[in-house]
Amino acid sequence: MESARIALVTGANKGIGFALAEGLAARMGPDDLVLLTGRDPRRVADATARAAKSPGTRSRVEGRVLDVADAGAIAALAAELGERHGGVDIVLSNASALLTPDRPQSEQTDEFIDVANGATHAILRSFGAVLRPGGRLIVVASSLGTLGHLNPRLRPLFDGASLDEVEKAVESWRAAVHAGTAEEQGWPRWLNVPSKVGQVAAVRAVAARRRAGDLPHGTLIAAVCPGLVDTPLSRPWFSDFSQARTPAQAARPILDLVLSERIDSVFYGELVRFGRVLPWHGGTPPQDQERLLIP
Repeated sequence: MESARIALVTGANKGIGFALAEGLAARMGPDDLVLLTGRDPRRVADATARAAKSPGTRSRVEGRVLDVADAGAIAALAAELGERHGGVDIVLSNASALLTPDRPQSEQTDEFIDVANGATHAILRSFGAVLRPGGRLIVVASSLGTLGHLNPRLRPLFDGASLDEVEKAVESWRAAVHAGTAEEQGWPRWLNVPSKVGQVAAVRAVAARRRAGDLPHGTLIAAVCPGLVDTPLSRPWFSDFSQARTPAQAARPILDLVLSERIDSVFYGELVRFGRVLPWHGGTPPQDQERLLIP
């Protein structure tokens, strides 16, 4: 008899994170467990109750309070799940901080980087260590995460970098934003661009180190782009939502990838959008900040 699968979703109180948790609970088995996480206890409890009572739910759903900006909390939860369940099978790193155009981005830098990039680094380190053979560790990113969106002189910081080197590059960018020298060094004004590149670079760094051991077991580590999703995080930045997907629609191809019995090795360590790999070296540096606002 196969052991129960353990799945975890971060940033799962609402939006695409909730849709991913709800979708997992509908498509996994009755013995499986979906852990819905967020940092606000009340919102976690409310979202967990909604997911558990959803008409399609088959799996067990439990809520866990997790502040992904706290690397120690991530490490503790990974260790707990490793000890209690022998590991995890699915990890969807989805949490993101709200970034708004009505405040200077320098004022929003620390929270945004801590949630998007610091959490990605911590999850890759801690949950990668307890990911069972055949498991899935997925970082929800963006098509902006391809290297070509950076100024050419910044690309060597991320291309072929180790996870420690990616982390160092992100911290260098953070320091430049606070020092007021980021644009002078070539960093894009919009925080989302270097943040997403850093997320994908972190995935690639870990995947490069693990690839030989993971592929024979069908284990997948990858980044995914859900496309433009109509959520409170995207609303401040986009004016045309005619082609946007609902969170449930955006979650579907990600769940298809995660729950597929067999994974094409071409997806391993890459940024995947709607079942296709986005070339790492693709994209162009932003010339007009407003025109860059694409999913």
